[in-house]
Amino acid sequence: MITQKMKYALKALLALADEAAKGQPEPLTIEEIARRSGTPKRFLEHILLEVRNAGVIASIRGRSGGYVLIKKPSEISISELLRTIDGPIAPLPCLSRRAYQRCEDCTDEATCRIRKVFAEVFWSYLVIIDSLTLEDMLRSHPATAQIISA
Repeated sequence: MITQKMKYALKALLALADEAAKGQPEPLTIEEIARRSGTPKRFLEHILLEVRNAGVIASIRGRSGGYVLIKKPSEISISELLRTIDGPIAPLPCLSRRAYQRCEDCTDEATCRIRKVFAEVFWSYLVIIDSLTLEDMLRSHPATAQIISA
């Protein structure tokens, strides 16, 4: 599951993307992002700092300052954002791309049946999650309603 922090990051980015889609977009203050996204303001400052450090948004100082997207929604990878906010996404440390660690209780990774099964599941998940962008989240897919109501 994604963390609440990740959900807040996504909600904030969706609010910024909606603003960016307007004819005359303006920077949004933390207060405005919190209001539009339904996210508690006290968590947003730290989250937006992480997202800014990842090069997705910029902060503008001054009276009419705030936050703006600096990448197009189609260029904002959900999997990269997930790794930035929540850390490694692999179900086992021995399957992680960026935070690989050998499992302490494993005697042979090549024959580990747990690793093999989860590697197959994780690969399927990665194919999908690596293809998702913020732009995908801005669109409504007909199949989503079926999945959610099931």
